[in-house]
Amino acid sequence: MFVKTGDKVKVIAGKDKGKEGTILAAMPKQNKVIVEGLNIMKKHIRPTGMGQEGGIVETEAPIHVSNVQLIDPSSNEPTRVGYKVEDGKKVRYAKKSGEAL
Repeated sequence: MFVKTGDKVKVIAGKDKGKEGTILAAMPKQNKVIVEGLNIMKKHIRPTGMGQEGGIVETEAPIHVSNVQLIDPSSNEPTRVGYKVEDGKKVRYAKKSGEAL
């Protein structure tokens, strides 16, 4: 997967197209990511136990990784991600600027 937790991304498809956010969680096996403040869904919660309230809770739902694009830190524009080996380590870099991520 080309994105990691903490990366800043832009949504390129779906109901939140054009919005930006930070990745809270990455799920490589399902090819999905959870982006902070985007793809909000409402979930009805039943009160369980004494003193706990039920109600409607808004949470972020996963987005498929193909619908997000990493934001280049130097130009603040969406970019594709490339990989190269430097000093025996695999490094991600922005295709637009060539800068390491």
